[in-house]
Amino acid sequence: MRRVVSVYLPMWATDRWQQLNGSLAGEPLALTDRRVVHAANEAALGLGVYEGMPVSQAQAMLPGLRVETADPAGDAAALRRLAGWCVRFSPLAAPCAPNSVWIDVSGCAHLYGDKDEGGEARLVQAILERLGEAGLSARVAVADTPGCAHALAKFGLDALCVVPPGEDPAALLAALAPLPIEALRLDAEVSAGLRHLGFDTIGQLTAAPRAPLARRFGAVLMQRLDQALGRAGEPLEPVAPAGLIRVRQGFPEPIATQDDLLRITALLTEQVCDKLREADLGASRLDLVFVRVDGSPQMVRVGTAAATRDAAHLTRLLSAQIETVDPGFGVDSVWLAAPLTGKLGAQQIPSELAAGHAADLSSLIDTLLNRLGSRNVFRVAAVESDIPERSVRRVAPAKGEVGGGWPASLPRPSRLLRPPRAVDAVALLPDHAPVQFTLGKRAHRVRASDGPERIFGEWWRADEEFFAVRDYFQVEDEDGRRFWLFREGDGEHPESGDMGWYLHGLFG
Repeated sequence: MRRVVSVYLPMWATDRWQQLNGSLAGEPLALTDRRVVHAANEAALGLGVYEGMPVSQAQAMLPGLRVETADPAGDAAALRRLAGWCVRFSPLAAPCAPNSVWIDVSGCAHLYGDKDEGGEARLVQAILERLGEAGLSARVAVADTPGCAHALAKFGLDALCVVPPGEDPAALLAALAPLPIEALRLDAEVSAGLRHLGFDTIGQLTAAPRAPLARRFGAVLMQRLDQALGRAGEPLEPVAPAGLIRVRQGFPEPIATQDDLLRITALLTEQVCDKLREADLGASRLDLVFVRVDGSPQMVRVGTAAATRDAAHLTRLLSAQIETVDPGFGVDSVWLAAPLTGKLGAQQIPSELAAGHAADLSSLIDTLLNRLGSRNVFRVAAVESDIPERSVRRVAPAKGEVGGGWPASLPRPSRLLRPPRAVDAVALLPDHAPVQFTLGKRAHRVRASDGPERIFGEWWRADEEFFAVRDYFQVEDEDGRRFWLFREGDGEHPESGDMGWYLHGLFG
């Protein structure tokens, strides 16, 4: 199913001007074109300046207004460059003049997590964060159609909106109904005519007979409405950033079988790897796009933990995702691009004479990353902290030496519970291990124990940890299962903890 992100940049012209000339720290700014306000920043808009306002009127109303010359051509060129930058999120990114970008993310959200786990929400949140770091005000929406996504990004109530995917146009209509008719990207003359007839929202427009409206306002009105509701297609014209390594293959007759898709995937991968070899680069992400006869794209995106140009390995990764591609009535062209590339590191050539050569896990890591998502594949590295839940962090699975480690004299459980689970325990204070504890409804009698290992709170982090103490015990029950329990407090002083017992980990 097609999923499209619309990125609306309400302050695009003024944000770009401030990037080039420095921040104004709240000073009202208006950019002019032919003595008319072309764009204004938030400070100016809040004081009554608006787009299309004569400059003389704006200056008379606001004597402190800073007026600069607009650069519409530069803004349009920068918008295309921004669309090219967005290929890091999807291979299909297209500018939507004057201040929006469309990104077709079909088949890309799984890299940010499963749909059920909010993969799309995390993807659009990542887009918002990256744009915010660049100093750009943005609103983002994702829906099944470009028209619906654009309407919600520009006129929706929230800065981030995700319309659930679905084949039923009623879901799109429900999202679009309360929005003003201008959300359909209509000409100002058409919008004014509709409002003159009493149409204020898209919901009112869809409830009216189509034929009279089409006769009065032309076919473009119904086309925009059908495109927003998914009844008519709306292809995007993606941009390709300079230097992008990309190959394309068209067909005189459409292909549709999985064998044909796999065969062309292998061929294009070989061609991309040849180009990577010529540029002395490796790819860490590949985007494979199948363009169907109806113009709609079907995309596959794979990533690697480290840059590579191993054609066989990359082909296996892409081929594993081909089953997600719906060729429809056939595919008439395919292209493959490498949007993320990098220099290859030094590699040890395998040799039977090299004893103790470490196994290369990169292929396994790449397979797991593309099947499970980057959030679900990681390594654990040590952090300098005595508090167990603070002593570990997640790192990339292919990351090199991370430094640090845990003392061998202080064994830690293979599974740490977060948060620790409260248990009922019977123990002699102040420093004896439990003789029995109850987890849920099951009682465990302790056969053997070791401890206590006393851990003090990190007082430099929080005042409430100044007197905090935990006493940890390794215990084994009568069934041979081993647990890591701790008591909150030293068993003597109330200020050190509430003396409650908790299960923090499991061994083996």
